[in-house]
Amino acid sequence: MKQALIKQTKKISGSIEAPSSKSYTHRAVIAASLVNRKSRIKNPLFCDDVHATINACEVMGASIEKEKDELTINGTLDLKAPSEAIDCKESASTIRFMTPIAALASDITTLTGSEQLKKRPIEPLMLALRQLKVECISNNGYPPVTVTGGGIEGGEAHIRGDISSQFITGLLLACPQARKKTNILLTTDLESQPYVKLTLEVLKKHNIKVQTSEDLKKYSIPNLQEYQPSDHWVPGDFSSATFLLVAAIITRSSVTVRNLRQEEWMPDHRIVNILEEMNIKVETGEDSIKVMGGDLRGTGIDAVNIPDFIPVCAALACYAEGETRIYNAGRLRVKESDRLDNTYSQLKRMGGKIIQEKEGLIIKGPSKMHGAVIDPHRDHRIAMACAIAALGAEGETTILDADCVNKSYPNFFNDLRSLGAELIVR
Repeated sequence: MKQALIKQTKKISGSIEAPSSKSYTHRAVIAASLVNRKSRIKNPLFCDDVHATINACEVMGASIEKEKDELTINGTLDLKAPSEAIDCKESASTIRFMTPIAALASDITTLTGSEQLKKRPIEPLMLALRQLKVECISNNGYPPVTVTGGGIEGGEAHIRGDISSQFITGLLLACPQARKKTNILLTTDLESQPYVKLTLEVLKKHNIKVQTSEDLKKYSIPNLQEYQPSDHWVPGDFSSATFLLVAAIITRSSVTVRNLRQEEWMPDHRIVNILEEMNIKVETGEDSIKVMGGDLRGTGIDAVNIPDFIPVCAALACYAEGETRIYNAGRLRVKESDRLDNTYSQLKRMGGKIIQEKEGLIIKGPSKMHGAVIDPHRDHRIAMACAIAALGAEGETTILDADCVNKSYPNFFNDLRSLGAELIVR
């Protein structure tokens, strides 16, 4: 396991390309794998989670050629159940997206993963699949899961929308090939709406039709649809780029991050509004964002649609004047770690004046931040958030298990160093 040693850094500067979107890459790989012709995915993100999805699609019959900045995928209409369990590693996206896809295979498929993944809930998805006449079992609502193939009958399924939008995406990817029309009805409001909008955008590129209600609580999916080939250009990832933007703000610097398309369906572009609410000057170009660090002020942050932002926003709030209240963040307790508690405990270790609530955090700034030894508990977003917080902290911070960033942003430390951050990874 690697460690990152980060020193207080007075200034960073420069212009840098945002890493490609992990969320988009997952969806494009799976959609292209359901086409019996060739599709290309340009500018994909290669990270541990995406490799798990690529492997899952390959063992179920897709042929995937990997090049430096492109994937060529020859999919299949005849999905096969692999003889061994599909190892989804630590990727909740992979197991939640591929579980409904496994129902389209001809035989029984088992999907499993790391010990961390086995703590991530999947029962709402299993309940929905059973309503669509798919036989499936889990380990008391958690992975591993076993799915009996033979196709999805279709019909009507009711599912919660406030645990994970990934459940909805998995159903949207698989149900167009159901034998009957499928209606998916959410029994709660949908959280993380932009991620479902992203799924619908990818499906549209493959000529898959889905009718939705305005509040995204109802989905009508025509049956026996055929995925068409489509080429994709993967846009930049706002959730990863935010770490670089916040690094500039904490060090009172100016940085431009390119390859950020501010489309409605792109998740996490709300960060621009949050930074402006915190008194940061933000310049948005056609596909770029430039920030200039200044006098920060606290604000209120609703986590309902932006759960991935919370660790880095909390780190930023430690340097802001006044109180920042983060709310509607209860779902963070079932991420790679109890991310709410992990954010609280690690930033507090660095001197953050932070209070933990059942579904949120209160940060009273500015805090006098100092170096510390940080254990992210293998949570990539905690590791990156604390690394960014360390840039403004006195002394030196050590991030244990620093290679956990490979889950979503393998070049994180290299990109940070290229902007002038004082750090080494060993």
